[in-house]
Amino acid sequence: MKIAIVVGTRPEIIKMSPIIKACRERRIDHFILHTGQHYSYNLDSVFFSDLGLPQPKYNLEVGSGTHAEITGRAMTGIERVLAKEKPTCLLVEGDTDSVLAGALAAAKTGIRVGHVEAGLRSYDRRMPEEINRRLADHISDYLFAPTIKSRKILEEENVPGKIFVTGNTIVDAVNQSLEAATKKSAIVDSLGLEKSGYFLATVHRQENVDDRKNIARILESLEAVAGMDIPIVYPMHPRTGKMLEKFNLKSRADGIRNLKIVEPLSYLDFLSLEANARLILTDSGGIQEEACILKIPCVTLRSSTERPETVEVGGNAIAGLEAAAVVNCVHAMLRKKRTWKNPFGDGTAGRKIVRILRGSEMGLAS
Repeated sequence: MKIAIVVGTRPEIIKMSPIIKACRERRIDHFILHTGQHYSYNLDSVFFSDLGLPQPKYNLEVGSGTHAEITGRAMTGIERVLAKEKPTCLLVEGDTDSVLAGALAAAKTGIRVGHVEAGLRSYDRRMPEEINRRLADHISDYLFAPTIKSRKILEEENVPGKIFVTGNTIVDAVNQSLEAATKKSAIVDSLGLEKSGYFLATVHRQENVDDRKNIARILESLEAVAGMDIPIVYPMHPRTGKMLEKFNLKSRADGIRNLKIVEPLSYLDFLSLEANARLILTDSGGIQEEACILKIPCVTLRSSTERPETVEVGGNAIAGLEAAAVVNCVHAMLRKKRTWKNPFGDGTAGRKIVRILRGSEMGLAS
């Protein structure tokens, strides 16, 4: 058995890391193919180092562009690698253009596809990620659902592949990295922060940052929350910074009192900021999960989520973008007791996925 592991963005590197480690532990033939979809491959290299992973065997350097451009360049490059390596199975994770490209390239060349984190739905078709995850689910041979809820979604859609509930590999990644982050990262002190004395914010979704009205609403919301006299640390995604410049909103962002905008961070530094925050504001699905696992209250700057489990257990509130609603959700989440249960599994998802794949090759999985 040979497994091709496709990543394209930093969240995918994080969530695939437990699977890569499980392959190495079990001496299963595998290789990492990085599409290079994210803006800074150098920063991605730091993520591999932080997570104790080998550098990718291939980097396609597809870069940025329209969805069609990214997907097309990635498919072409992935197809060439698959023809050379001839893997038994290709794994993709999540909902990016790299995920769709990898799944399509493999399916069209007769290579089995495994979709990690299958069955997530926001039911918001304005999100490119919703299209990607739906298509990937329906052409995959193995669907690794993180929760029973996601399995039920897949069953209701009558996907042709085999469904396995494995938990989410983000739990594995957080468990494996939190101790290292605690020991190695000094980011809280270097930013002049106090533990549990700041909020952490991230905003990068296309439907938020590519729309001037939406990003202006988010700035208004951050300004309203900053009025609580608690510092907000905001590691700004390059895409967001670019759009703020385009919309002539950069000076407005820079002028928000108590908002500390910083460059993108390494995984260990960011995990340390998450673990020590009083509350997190985000439009990221993965960070909703990490906040829930770390028992840090989360307010989601969107009108929907494909991680409803975080809301159901009490660790997350869906606020939308209007300042008044965001502030109300912040106050509500700060009053919550951090006693909710992690709904994403026991931290062994990576090993389960590798065991299932190996069993399938031997005709043992069902």
